[in-house]
Amino acid sequence: MKKQFLKRTAAFFLAAVTACSLFACGSPESSGQQGDGQQASDTQQPAEQPAAKDSLEILTVVWDSYGEDEKFAVAGGDMSEENMNAEGPGRYSLEDPQALDTSLGFPADLVDKIDDAASLMHMMNANTFTCGVYHVKDGGDVSAVAAAIKDNIMQRQWMCGFPDKLVIASVGEYVAAFFGETEIMDTFRTKLTGAYPSAEIITEAPIA
Repeated sequence: MKKQFLKRTAAFFLAAVTACSLFACGSPESSGQQGDGQQASDTQQPAEQPAAKDSLEILTVVWDSYGEDEKFAVAGGDMSEENMNAEGPGRYSLEDPQALDTSLGFPADLVDKIDDAASLMHMMNANTFTCGVYHVKDGGDVSAVAAAIKDNIMQRQWMCGFPDKLVIASVGEYVAAFFGETEIMDTFRTKLTGAYPSAEIITEAPIA
């Protein structure tokens, strides 16, 4: 019963935060707000690490590195009972490209470039923190996919307040794109690069 209640609660909040991105209350200025961060990892010589088996594993490893006092209310995955997780990251189906775009900011017309996705978002407000991780089929497309995600998120309209900034990183053939409030974003960035020393920050740009 408790698990069903948690799933229903998560479904409610996921629907609510998704709705926030469907309606416009303003759009970010395009001028001077899309500067890239340094295209380098936080460590000069990344340590060797095993390749992740999928997007969900990357998000799970990062989330599990949080202390209990660092965690916040989250939900992961899409709206299906199979993928929804009321306590952490969840797998995100690629069957509905528009939902992927609306919820996570991944361009619907590029869904054929990826074969796997996972998500984690703040349960109360997606603009406080939302992260999507995607496995790019062809490693040579990582930069192009990252650039398309950046353009798509920067050009979107926002409700429930602006996120502070956008960060896009690569972990091998995976792209992690997350936006939200600065302190939460900085912590997640640190956890990501700590868990995956080979991670490279492709973009770090203010939104609001």
